[in-house]
Amino acid sequence: MNGHSTSGRIAAFFDLDGTLIAPPSLELRFFARMRRRRAIPVRNCLLWLARTAWLAPRGLEAMRHANKMYLRGVCSDRSESYEEGQPEMAVPRFFPEAVDRVAWHARQGHVIVLVSGTLAPLAQEMALALVVRLAVRQINASIAVCATHLEEKMGRWTGRVAGDAIFGEVKARAVREMAACKGFKLDGCYAYGDSVADRWMLEAVGHPAAVNPSWRMERLARRRGWAVLTWTEGRNLPQRVQSTQRRREAEKVA
Repeated sequence: MNGHSTSGRIAAFFDLDGTLIAPPSLELRFFARMRRRRAIPVRNCLLWLARTAWLAPRGLEAMRHANKMYLRGVCSDRSESYEEGQPEMAVPRFFPEAVDRVAWHARQGHVIVLVSGTLAPLAQEMALALVVRLAVRQINASIAVCATHLEEKMGRWTGRVAGDAIFGEVKARAVREMAACKGFKLDGCYAYGDSVADRWMLEAVGHPAAVNPSWRMERLARRRGWAVLTWTEGRNLPQRVQSTQRRREAEKVA
């Protein structure tokens, strides 16, 4: 966990994939880019499969977030992963409503924190991109990041996670630890997530919101009385969000 010093008593915690940006996930985009550059050996894919099988008893989320063996031996210098001459392409577009919401929190003096299971360098890039977008709106803000760190050795990743992978209940623990360290009042804090795996983080705060939720997350949110938000990006709207919108329209007609 890392970020800038904070002085506010209220924080807004944001998941990244599916909440601030549309699928595919940051890590999947990163993997595809690295494969195009042939930076990931075939042997790493076999190591990843073996690790996935080992993690299977811990569930799908652990298989997704705690297995980084495909990066074993890969240079940890992020500049190596950019497309030549086009570094800006590494940062996907945010949902416009997401930027609006982050901007609103920043104007209230709330501390903005990205809490994500993605790789820490990818989350840091997204934090910087958000800072730039806020600056365009003449909002000066720093954004803290809590994401999954990888073990490094001699400038290369080992494929092992350093500490805990940030997913599920670990997100909630990270939020509580940050609140205790920074003096946040959790009953006044906000949290945004799209997956049912984010429920522990949302339960930790006083103002939870399900964003573009999966059907399980939407059902849970409505049962708990949480806000349910739909953030879109036009033609690239995720299919599951389109389905949710159509269902809500049908419910209104009925």
